[in-house]
Amino acid sequence: MGKRRDTTKATRLTLYAASKYLSTDSKDELGLRIPFDVYLQDPYVSKNDPKFGFDEDFFVNWEPGIADGPTSARFAVVDYNGDTGAIIPMAVWNEKQEAFLAPDKTILDKKNSRLPQFHQVNVWAVLQRALTFFEEGSGLGRRIPFGFEGNRLIVLPHAGYGKNAYYDRKSKSLQFYYFDQDDERIYTCLSTDIINHEFGHAVLDGIRPYYYESSRVQTGAFHEFIGDLTAILIILRNNNFRGKIAKDTKGDISAAAHLTSLAEQFGNATSDNPYLRTALNKLTMADISDTDGPHTVSQVLTGAMFDIIKELTRHYITKRGRTVKEAFYNAVDRMQRTAIQPLDLLPPVDVTFRDYALAVLRSEELSNPTDPFNYYEMMLEVFVKRNILKEKDRKELLAPKYVYNRMEVDVYHDIGDISRSRATAYRFLDDNRDKLFIPANQDVIVADLYDANKYLYQANRLPRQIILEYIWREDVVLNGKQFAEFEGQSTTMLCGGTLVFDDKGNILSWFRKPGTIGGKGEKWEAENAAGKKRLSDFLNDLAKRIQSGQVGAVLGSSKGMVGTLVPPVTVSKQDGVLKFELSPHLNLSGEDHEHYKGGKRWQVSS
Repeated sequence: MGKRRDTTKATRLTLYAASKYLSTDSKDELGLRIPFDVYLQDPYVSKNDPKFGFDEDFFVNWEPGIADGPTSARFAVVDYNGDTGAIIPMAVWNEKQEAFLAPDKTILDKKNSRLPQFHQVNVWAVLQRALTFFEEGSGLGRRIPFGFEGNRLIVLPHAGYGKNAYYDRKSKSLQFYYFDQDDERIYTCLSTDIINHEFGHAVLDGIRPYYYESSRVQTGAFHEFIGDLTAILIILRNNNFRGKIAKDTKGDISAAAHLTSLAEQFGNATSDNPYLRTALNKLTMADISDTDGPHTVSQVLTGAMFDIIKELTRHYITKRGRTVKEAFYNAVDRMQRTAIQPLDLLPPVDVTFRDYALAVLRSEELSNPTDPFNYYEMMLEVFVKRNILKEKDRKELLAPKYVYNRMEVDVYHDIGDISRSRATAYRFLDDNRDKLFIPANQDVIVADLYDANKYLYQANRLPRQIILEYIWREDVVLNGKQFAEFEGQSTTMLCGGTLVFDDKGNILSWFRKPGTIGGKGEKWEAENAAGKKRLSDFLNDLAKRIQSGQVGAVLGSSKGMVGTLVPPVTVSKQDGVLKFELSPHLNLSGEDHEHYKGGKRWQVSS
């Protein structure tokens, strides 16, 4: 980092407003990035392999609202302990020193890593970087919301005693726990992998909040996948880490134990394994067909995306003459775009691994239409080998096609009008129900409307994307003894779609989840048939969950802390209709709720 320039507060605010146009070096010189000491992975790794100890090049973007806590625009650290009722004194922000201080005025750096205030700063700083990872142009290219009312995520570094960490929408919080192992106290708030994993849950809940309303195993597993993928991709962004991995592996990225293993300290302490879950696996969808544990199922998709990282690295070395270190950099730089940008294409409800694979491939078509190095076919091959896509998909996906098309609609709306508000977007949907396969008698809701400015290689811009998500609810009666105490009661199946336009009004992508009720004609018949298959899968999955004892009411504490009775799927009644949702505590625990046979192990799992 070069010599830092002194600026007035007014000048700094002006530069902050224009910071997205400045290079990293310029931000450093102008004081728009602040250095912090954080663990590269966790204390266990640091102790056993000091070169992977603290991040030696870690910065957080300066913003005007940084305050005690730490507190910033999107995060507020509240160090409340649910077991003891104590509130630990907060880290104090010193604007002049541009550092957080302990109550005794000590600067909180790696020399004071045992102080609880260092823990507060560590988790906050890691979260600030993770937020940037998702919002920057190589990610989603937009500000992301949270899945609750409000804009600050509450962070509890020492929420209580236990072997867990979780995201909870109801309490608007990320909660990190601690436990004792071999005379050592282990804090999950000091594990960068765990912090990034849990934040991945919060991000996905913010951009696709209706995924909560699903009993589908793959939807829960997709949440776990996003958590693990976030941890892997962010650690790979560290230059020193990549350099050390390149030197140690000599190009064989699968040999990078520190990369492929997640949450080493937590996994070692809780399961006698050097990891909690691993990206280095050969699992296929066939291998987990009888598995109902989302953590286990998620490894298929995590493994597939890690295969793509390996293939990209190998390509850069063998086909493009990069050094190992350069190849890792190029692969990681590209992988952020490959894995994160497609999230905007996903349907608003009921996501599956197949949906994500198709979104990844469609995003690749849009960003790399000429594809001189056959990345598209490489990715397709990975998904087919993992049985996420089928052999029959290959022919269709490799067939020549236009990059995008104009949509056939009954009533044309200017894209400027559609993107202006949810009300105008609704009129577009309502005027074109038949062409969009939206039943005439269903009250369609605009779930979200936003635009994104995404980048390609070297910050080249993609065309502006306008994303429109819409949903409706189809009533379902639970007929049959397989639904046990819920037999004869009503619930709903969510249906809907995600339309992605460019700034000219062309349709870039359309992912949808059909219902069973619709209009007439050959296209409607195919749409309704797909909807009936969805309904059958929905009912079968729900029945299996009920029969295996995985459905129950939420019985947590009034303060929003984790309760002793947290089922994998919760049920409540709203306006006389049953509402089934994923557990409100999307957690780190690798102890899946598989094959319960009514035993309800979740009742004692906390």
